[in-house]
Amino acid sequence: MKITDLKCAIIGNNPVVRITTDEGIDGIGCGEASKPYLKPHVLFYKDLILGADPRDVERVMRRIRRMGAFKPWGTAVSAIEVALWDIAGKASGQPIYRLLGGKVRDKVRVYNGNFRRKMGGPSPESHAENMKWMKELPQKFTIIKQGIAFHGGMASEVPNYYYGDYEDVDRFPKRGRMTEKGLKHTIACVEAMKEVLGDEVGLALDVGPGVIPQDALKLAQSLEHLNLMWMEDMITGDYTPHVTASLYRDVSINTSTPIHTGEQIYLRQNFMELIETRAVDVIGPDPLDVGGIAELKWIAEYADLHGIDMAPHGTLDGLIGLAALTHVSATLPQNYLAFELPNAQFPWWHDIVEGMPAPDDIVKDGFIDMADWERPGLGITLNDETRKYLKEEDADFLD
Repeated sequence: MKITDLKCAIIGNNPVVRITTDEGIDGIGCGEASKPYLKPHVLFYKDLILGADPRDVERVMRRIRRMGAFKPWGTAVSAIEVALWDIAGKASGQPIYRLLGGKVRDKVRVYNGNFRRKMGGPSPESHAENMKWMKELPQKFTIIKQGIAFHGGMASEVPNYYYGDYEDVDRFPKRGRMTEKGLKHTIACVEAMKEVLGDEVGLALDVGPGVIPQDALKLAQSLEHLNLMWMEDMITGDYTPHVTASLYRDVSINTSTPIHTGEQIYLRQNFMELIETRAVDVIGPDPLDVGGIAELKWIAEYADLHGIDMAPHGTLDGLIGLAALTHVSATLPQNYLAFELPNAQFPWWHDIVEGMPAPDDIVKDGFIDMADWERPGLGITLNDETRKYLKEEDADFLD
C-alpha cells in the first residue's frame, strides 16, 4: 500500500486532512477550529510522504516530525498522524485503540471545558450561575473547567484587576501582577463556583497564561481548601513557545493544589523537563498539537512512571478530534483523569460525519462508552453531504 495524495480542506473552520492510497483506503485527521490558516502548512509535507506505506505510521512520521513546532505549528504534523492511524486501522479491520495496545477501560471519562454560554459578567454570582447551568447539562459531566483570571474576562472586565496595560487583541500575551482587589475577586469567584458543585463535580480552573509565579503560588495556596482538580496554564500555556518548567516547579512544590500545563507543547522531548523534575502534577497535551495520538500515549506512559496525571486538551478539535481522543484515551495508563470533550463547531457536522453516536448519546453520565467505537480506524467517515460545505478550491477533496 502506498500514499497517493495528501489533501487539506477547511471545513467550517477546521483544517481537515485526507490521505489517499493506491488500494482505495483513505484516512482523515484534523486540526482545531481556531486554525483555518494551516492548510499551506499541511500541504508542505505532501512531497515527503507520497509513496510511503501509511501503515508504517512511525516510519512516515520520522520523515516530517522534526519540522513541526509548538502550537499552532505542530497541528499539521499531528493531523497527518491521525489520518495515518485511520488508514492503518481500516487496512487491518481494527479500531485504532487496538493498534495502540488495546483498551484498559471500557468507559472513558471526559470533562467539560467547551460547552459554554455567555456569562452575565465577571461577578461571583455570574460564575455560580454559569456553573449551575453546566452542572445540569445532559452529559452530566463529573469534571468542569472554567476560565478565570487571564483566561477569561476578569482582566478586562474587573477594574484595577492587575498592574498592567490591557490590550484587546486576540492571543496577546496579557501578563502582570494581580492587585489585592484582583486576587480577592478571583478567590471569591472560585469559592462561589465550588459552592454550587460541592463534592459531586470536580472543578478545574484555566487560569492563564500570564500569572506571575508569585501570584500563581499565592492563588493556589488560597484555594487549597477547595480541593480543585487542577489549575491550568497559569504561567505559560496556549501559544507560549517554551516550557518554563523551573517556574512551575517553584509553585507546585509549595502547594497541595494540583498544577497543570501542556496544551501548547509539541513532542515528547519538550515534556521531559516538566515530567522528570515533577514540575507539575497534571499534564494536558492535545493530540492535534503534540504530534499525534501515539506521541500522546508515549508521554502519558512516561508521566505515569513519575507520578504525574494526564488530562488531555481538546476543546476545539471537533468531531474528528473527539474520535482520536476517545481511541487513545481508552489505552492510557491509570494516571489518566479525563479528556476535554470537543464538540461540533456547527450543528451540520453531525450530518456529514458518519459512524458516531447521536449527539445526545456520545456522552452519558460523564463517560464515553467504548462499545460505540468498535469500527475500524477512527470509526467515522465523511459522507457525500460534506461537499455542500467545501470551498470551491477544495471541490475535489473527497475525490
